[in-house]
Amino acid sequence: MSSSLDAHLGSECGSDPIGRQVADTIRQLCAASIKLRNTIIAGGVEARSGGGDTNAGGDVQKPLDIVADQMFLDAAKASAIAVYGSEEQDAAVVIDPAAPLALAIDPLDGSSNIDTNVSIGTIFSLLPVGEEHRSDPTSALLQPGNRQLAAGFFIYGPQLLLVLSVGKGTRVFLFSPSFGGFVEHIGSVAIPEETSEFATNAANYRHWDPQIRSYIDDCLAGEEGPRERNFNMRWIASMVADCYRIFVRGGIFLYLGDGRKGYTEGRLRLVYEANPVAFCVEQAGGAATDGSSRILDIVPRDLHARTPLVFGSKHEVDRVARYVADPSALTDRSPLFGKRSLFRT
Repeated sequence: MSSSLDAHLGSECGSDPIGRQVADTIRQLCAASIKLRNTIIAGGVEARSGGGDTNAGGDVQKPLDIVADQMFLDAAKASAIAVYGSEEQDAAVVIDPAAPLALAIDPLDGSSNIDTNVSIGTIFSLLPVGEEHRSDPTSALLQPGNRQLAAGFFIYGPQLLLVLSVGKGTRVFLFSPSFGGFVEHIGSVAIPEETSEFATNAANYRHWDPQIRSYIDDCLAGEEGPRERNFNMRWIASMVADCYRIFVRGGIFLYLGDGRKGYTEGRLRLVYEANPVAFCVEQAGGAATDGSSRILDIVPRDLHARTPLVFGSKHEVDRVARYVADPSALTDRSPLFGKRSLFRT
């Protein structure tokens, strides 16, 4: 039988107090995810996608967003959490200023997909709370992602999955109703360095910077183009689903800033979306940037700060950074593909 999540946490989180509290917090998050899964399966008013108020980021809150936020806030209150920072809360919630951990979370990523029965998820990040944060525990949420102690995401789809890293590789766990908990599904995720698959919303092509248009044009040119191979495009519009596919078979995800009002820095949040995903991606051998700089080195301006995000197969992420810096410096791009766009006539 596959090893359990409990066994993994016991062996990988260590015997020191902080490690044990990280493990206990992850267990509480798992319990909340199972409750949320059951709510989704049961349907009813909570699982409908009807509109409501807007959250701090300007997104319309669905009833299930609010239910999910309360479930994970309750889990945080049952853990060693000093401060809870959620997409669904305008400001961080201080729980116990003396506690050693901060929890940043998107309680229900992709909730706009509920009606279409597409996989949705919960993304979370655990950060240390040091003495320098005691006077203002909310400041612990504004540490760069390289300070994360653990991060991961749950996927509510055909199966309930947990993608998790405690800084020693990335693993995937599957909820087993018969076992009554999570068991190991993929022992060690390894994102291939090379890929021929990309995920982006090509409908926004006209708004992109020229460098990103050039990158996508070169992929779409296929065997006859400068990349000399064919690429596939995949786009689910649920980041946890797109991310999991990349963990399983490689690929690159692009959600960069563009020329639309309110989109200059993309739409994804650094603290509770980009950072935990980037942590898991790097621990699986991939890379994650804002198009040029490493995501995990960026210091957040505020809890709901947005960031462009590129992640996935390392060589392809590095290539995008070279396009952003100077596309003309790519020696394998012919002059033809430096000027032509496959989306323009």
